[in-house]
Amino acid sequence: MAESISLQATVPFELGGSRFDQIAAELFPDYSRSRLQSWIKDGVLTVDGKIRKPKEKLFGGEVLAAQTTVENSDEWVAQDIALDIVYEDEDILVINKPAGLVVHPAAGHQTGTLLNALLHHCPDMAHLPRAGIVHRLDKDTTGLMVVAKTLMAQASLVEQLQDRSMGREYEAVSIGVMTGGGKVDAPIGRHHKDRKRMAVTDSGKPAVTHYRVLNRFRGHTHIRCKLETGRTHQIRVHMSHISYPLIGDPVYSGRMKLPAGCTPELKDALRAFDRQALHAKRLELWHPATGDLMEWEIDLPDDMQGLLEQLETDRDA
Repeated sequence: MAESISLQATVPFELGGSRFDQIAAELFPDYSRSRLQSWIKDGVLTVDGKIRKPKEKLFGGEVLAAQTTVENSDEWVAQDIALDIVYEDEDILVINKPAGLVVHPAAGHQTGTLLNALLHHCPDMAHLPRAGIVHRLDKDTTGLMVVAKTLMAQASLVEQLQDRSMGREYEAVSIGVMTGGGKVDAPIGRHHKDRKRMAVTDSGKPAVTHYRVLNRFRGHTHIRCKLETGRTHQIRVHMSHISYPLIGDPVYSGRMKLPAGCTPELKDALRAFDRQALHAKRLELWHPATGDLMEWEIDLPDDMQGLLEQLETDRDA
């Protein structure tokens, strides 16, 4: 199902001389700039009934109007799935996502997803695009995610993701011993042969990952990564690109490598770790309603903590 949207506003004369897209953002703050830009380019949002370009300047007194529909989550089923809620108020919800939970319904995963759980927890979110989801974590990546509970909050969070004012830091365990931290600045796009994979490619979108070393082991490194951008599989692709893929990554790490002479316990731990060792550790954002800077940090899940303990025991032995 889809929700019908009807917008109309007269441009105040004090905004005269400003660009069409900038004025639209002022008059319709509940919608993200990217959504408004899309409506302008598609001819959905008009000026006095005429299609105009986003950068065209308006004089004041014109009427902006749009009639359109947005995806509604009513077609998805609300399911009573437990959520690990770290923070919640009237505008946003911050959760600690477990491994194995798909974020959004797709082919093969129409139920049992985070979206299904959100609709049960807060039925009003059915009226938001993607039930308020503004960013995703891979199925087997754990950690912090923020979800919007209102249209205004969703527009604000999307804006923060786009202008990179939302801070997201991850912890991961890479294969190989790094000498130090650094930055990977390499565009990411679809793999030219396998469309289910991402890859560093000249035709991809800009992607920047900063990483630093937290701890070194005999054949692995515990790292902290900070994202400037949010491309699909970004950390996994970038770490593989510099030849330090993540432990357990089924797509980008290749064959498992065991340190020579490692303890039996570490050998078992590495063989049993069947997901990418990646955790969204820290989240920082500006609250959409209050404007306050808020931040959260969450402990590593038990499986990653156990893995790190075995790596440390092996190194010390």
